[in-house]
Amino acid sequence: MPKVVCPWNLITDFVTDAFKGYGIPEEEAKMCTSVLLESDKRGIESHGCNRFKPVYLDRIKAGIQFPTTNFDIIKETETTAVVDGHNGMGQVIGTKSMQMAIDKAKKYGMGMVVVRNSCHYGIAGYYTSMATKASCIGLTGTNARPSVAPTFGVEGMFGTNPLTLGVPTDEKFDFNIDCASSITQNGKVEYYARIGEDIHPGTVIDLNGNPVEGDSGVALKKIRQGTAALTTLGGIGEALGGYKGYGYALFVELLSSVLQDGAFGKDLDGKDENGNIRPYHLGHFFIAIDTNHFLGEDLCRKKAGEIIRTIRASRKMPGADRIYTAGEKEYEIWKSREGSGVPINESVQGEINAVRDELGLDYTFPWEDNYVPYEKEMKITALIEND
Repeated sequence: MPKVVCPWNLITDFVTDAFKGYGIPEEEAKMCTSVLLESDKRGIESHGCNRFKPVYLDRIKAGIQFPTTNFDIIKETETTAVVDGHNGMGQVIGTKSMQMAIDKAKKYGMGMVVVRNSCHYGIAGYYTSMATKASCIGLTGTNARPSVAPTFGVEGMFGTNPLTLGVPTDEKFDFNIDCASSITQNGKVEYYARIGEDIHPGTVIDLNGNPVEGDSGVALKKIRQGTAALTTLGGIGEALGGYKGYGYALFVELLSSVLQDGAFGKDLDGKDENGNIRPYHLGHFFIAIDTNHFLGEDLCRKKAGEIIRTIRASRKMPGADRIYTAGEKEYEIWKSREGSGVPINESVQGEINAVRDELGLDYTFPWEDNYVPYEKEMKITALIEND
């Protein structure tokens, strides 16, 4: 499907105004926009504009996610906090929670905040980047609707559950590993369905234990119906280490529920006992470790830089041009897109037009014949760039 590049200032203003049009207060709308577009800046198109309408706006309209966020601190100590998000905007809950963890780490060396009753919080790497920009090592994870099968199982019992970590370096980019504990995630399958790409072999298993192949849209429907499930990192069975991804996924499930008395597993499927839709009640955790409470930010960044440069300089396999470290490709994608904008596929173009028309917003986009270059000054900058 053809893609059209939309300038950053145009898409930033539009997404913010659309979030406001759906009842999100202005400052919180900016937070949501920042997290959403950071995904596209890093080339993670499955979690950016691709999910703007179906995951956030449609859920607000359906009443299973609230545009105003009640950030309720249930319990707090010097280094910890338990937060109830009351099914508000996950990006707002995530940003405030990681900032709280960072503030505690700056004062006491380490901070951890756990969350219950939240919603999809966007790319987890946004929050670890908040930590590394503040000279902290950052960790975060979240549970999700059950769509992944345990090793030797075929039923979706837990979510794609990312375990995400960031470490400050002296490079132009920090080390930032942001990935699901499944081989692929629901957002990727949704994205493949949008662009007409078949499901990748071995990433989805049916109830008979066989790999699901072919049309991604069909595979996605089977996952939603419970007749298929995503596979954990390592794939089907134990031969290639599927039990490792299973273990990491279950660890994230535990930290996303046991410390905050949150929902887990099939209680996160977004449906009640009668099959009616309801809030997802997701759980998250955020950890920040301040490097200055150890031997200092400068030494940490220098040592981390030395380590990743040593790895990248190691012997390469025949035909390989280079070895990457986590965060490097995302940084290069951002530099390549910084002066242009976000590429938007035809399906999402239609959704953006529909939201604009529904809210009566005065915007014209590059895929429309009457488009005039957008010269309005960008209103907001990604929060992580301001730390």
